[in-house]
Amino acid sequence: MVTVEQLYKKFGVLADAKDKAGEHEEEFLYIISAVKGGPGEKRLASQFVTRFFKYFPKLAYQAINALFDLCEDDDINIRKQAIKDLPTLCKVNAEHVPKIAEALTQLLQCEDPIELGLIHTALNQLFTINAKSVLNGIFTQIHGDDDRVRDNAIKFLFINLRKLPEDTLNKESQDYIVDECKKVLQDVTKEEFIFIMEILKSLSSMNTVMGRQQLLEIVTEQAELDQTFEAADSDVVDRLMSCVKQAAPLFSKNVHSEVFVNYICNSVLPGLSAMASPEDGVDYKLDMLKLLAEISDYNGFTQEEVQTPLSNVFSRLIDYMPLPPPEVETDADLDEEPKLQFSYVECLMYTFHQLGRKHPEFLTAEDAAERLKDFRSRLQYFARGVQIYIKQLRQDLQGKSGDALKTEESKLKVCALKVTSNINSLIKDLFHNPPSYKCLVTLSWKPATKTVTSPGGAASQTAQKRYTPITYDGAANGASHPKKTNREARQLYAPPSGKFSDKAGSYTGGPRGGGGGGRGGRGWGRGFRGGRGRRF
Repeated sequence: MVTVEQLYKKFGVLADAKDKAGEHEEEFLYIISAVKGGPGEKRLASQFVTRFFKYFPKLAYQAINALFDLCEDDDINIRKQAIKDLPTLCKVNAEHVPKIAEALTQLLQCEDPIELGLIHTALNQLFTINAKSVLNGIFTQIHGDDDRVRDNAIKFLFINLRKLPEDTLNKESQDYIVDECKKVLQDVTKEEFIFIMEILKSLSSMNTVMGRQQLLEIVTEQAELDQTFEAADSDVVDRLMSCVKQAAPLFSKNVHSEVFVNYICNSVLPGLSAMASPEDGVDYKLDMLKLLAEISDYNGFTQEEVQTPLSNVFSRLIDYMPLPPPEVETDADLDEEPKLQFSYVECLMYTFHQLGRKHPEFLTAEDAAERLKDFRSRLQYFARGVQIYIKQLRQDLQGKSGDALKTEESKLKVCALKVTSNINSLIKDLFHNPPSYKCLVTLSWKPATKTVTSPGGAASQTAQKRYTPITYDGAANGASHPKKTNREARQLYAPPSGKFSDKAGSYTGGPRGGGGGGRGGRGWGRGFRGGRGRRF
């Protein structure tokens, strides 16, 4: 029977032998056997095995497995001791790193936060010894059959890789991560996909033009843009939007978004009305249009390539921009004012403005006279409602500051003001003769900028301008300063109701809007192409 007293005697023999400790194999085997003893013996066994491990290479695996047993002990203090001791074994011989990394990865499913912190620390210590070997052990578990271990291992990499010192992961290690992540992405859940993409984005090798292009190719493959878009399938919609969200930060003047913009414009917009109905306050149509607007900046289209996407965006924009109603003659006519969905119009008009720069002839060609005439009429009508609404919002927000602006009602109005101000700036640009594509606006759900400069050099302070009515004389090509017509003498309609801002709600005839629900987490519901049903 192993006792504490005997352990200390064996320890003394080995310590006194110093560099010749390896000659006392019997004493070391006795220490290893102590992992079957009581709590005191087990803790001493962990410390003594670690102390003399380097002298007994032939007993290495036996010693390591003994510590693995302690890592699964019922006593949390014994487990903590063994977890802290494991990385020390690898300092003697780095070839043990993969095996120990595997074991520690399996332990990531523990629920005690202190114990979990020790496991994270131990794995991070192994990274300083041999990063690629640690990754080999972790990915071996990720590719395994235990979903809980897999999920925890992916989350560990997501949390810890970005915290490692810059010189920890060399090019070979980073290339290994990319290759292994590609294998994982063949069969993933939505959450895993997001984590894997964030892991890849954290790599320094991915922060180059070539790296971002490689990431974009990975996301594009996941998005399955070669498949027909099933608008009524919420899983298909959610998958596409998740992929676009991951791709959006990658786009720049050197990495273009045309593949995604083209797919959304040509495959999604024509069937936008059939898109899966909102659930839990989620408006999928608006979310999709916001993503399209965000990625339209760096579309990379040529004039020829942009024609079909531009036409599809214009068609949807027209759907949300009604023609002026007939002359108002009765109160009943006033009640029939259409609802203007401001947020939809902001997204579509911004996208049209971005794509239109590549093909300005869309509105000015000889065969586009009727299209331009119709569009100007809609722009003028929409602008009137926008300007009246802006005026009301400014009046309601005037003099408010600090806590007064933090109320839900004030936040709604601030959101509405951003949306309508953007629309007004875009309308004024498009109402030029010929239509202009120079003004720069910040999308209402993005961080605001105080001042932006147009390509022509003029400063545009979209949130601070005073707004003058836009008028239209009815000519197909308009005029630089169109004259007011009899249409202006008509009774100006009351501000129309409409939807605005990021989940802000609806405007119902006045400056106050109803609240809207925020987007909650959703499961993907089903898998694609994966044996475990993981792939989204």
